[in-house]
Amino acid sequence: MQHIHIASDHAGFDLKQALARHLTERGHEVVDDGPFTDESCDYPVMAHKLCRAVVREECLGILICGSGLGMSMAGNRHPDIRAALCTTELQASLARRHNDANVLCLGARIIGLELAVAIVAAFLGNGFEGGRHARRLSLLAPVAENR
Repeated sequence: MQHIHIASDHAGFDLKQALARHLTERGHEVVDDGPFTDESCDYPVMAHKLCRAVVREECLGILICGSGLGMSMAGNRHPDIRAALCTTELQASLARRHNDANVLCLGARIIGLELAVAIVAAFLGNGFEGGRHARRLSLLAPVAENR
């Protein structure tokens, strides 16, 4: 079982709650980084909180907003975060296997609970393959450093 941080904004609150329950029932250690109500909140604040925890604890995270786009943008501002917005199980599997993604982003207004559960299972069920993918990841340093 895995140690997982999960967070959302108000638009992703219901899906976050359902996924946290689902993961806990399956034996995962889930840390809910908020929010704790469905009142309006700012997705970057929630993303930054989760990403700091993922880096500090070297674990995986799940971020949820309405589209998943804002959370992925906010998450990828952190140097050691590789946040992947996934809408299919294949994307989630490849994000882990080829891109060593450590944060899964989901759009609560894009996918339903059943698909979200399948995507999360694919994300958590795979690991980084390394090899040629590790070399490519090393090229993701800030653009100014690659010149």
